Formats: sequence, structure tokens, C-alpha cells
Amino acid sequence: QVQLVESGGGLVQAGGSLRLSCAASGSIFSINAMGWYRQAPGKQRELVAAITSGGSTNYADSVKGRFTISRDNAKNTVYLQMNSLKPEDTAVYYCNADILTGWAQAMGVPTDDYWGQGTQVTVSS
Repeated sequence: QVQLVESGGGLVQAGGSLRLSCAASGSIFSINAMGWYRQAPGKQRELVAAITSGGSTNYADSVKGRFTISRDNAKNTVYLQMNSLKPEDTAVYYCNADILTGWAQAMGVPTDDYWGQGTQVTVSS
């Protein structure tokens, strides 16, 4: 069983900052890419930022220069530092990870996709 637990969401004024964290736990053999997605009311879920196990990053154009994704492989944790927040950043933010469990590694089966429960980020104007 693998769990992703997010924290750090909340209410902030425009121009402010928040830091999201997501810790993966359970029977984990290895973690490939980790990322953050968001879903605003009435909109589709979209990729915000992603990071490989080697540290390569990818960002949505709308957050480039404002958000920074990082990870601590020893803690199986990914972070999203969000600066210069705008009202349009308001959404539920979800953590995602491509994980090889101990069972999968032993059985020679591929990795699987895991999601956190989501954390609300609200930016007031």
C-alpha cells in the first residue's frame, strides 16, 4: 500500500507565497517522476510542474518563473514553492508520483501512478 499525503495549502493574498509538500510512504522500492497538478472549478486537471528522479524539471508556462519544484529522494518527498501567487492559481493541487512498489519490483511488473488527496490553494485579490 502506497500513500501520498499533501500539506501546505491555504488562503493567501495575491502576491504572497505558499509551499506545498507531498510525502510518499508505504512499500516503495523506487520513485521515478513526481509532480504537481491542479484543478480549478469547472476546468480540467492540468500539470503544474514535474521533476524526475535525477532532478530535471518541467513547468507549465503559466507558472514559469514563479513556482519551483524540488524533491528530497531520501524522504520520498516533493515540494512546490509558489511565489507571486495570482487569483488564477486558485485550485485544488494534487501530488502525483510514478512508483515502483516492493511487490512490483519482486514480480517484475511496471511502475504505477499514485495520487494524493489534494490540497486547496486559494488566492484572494
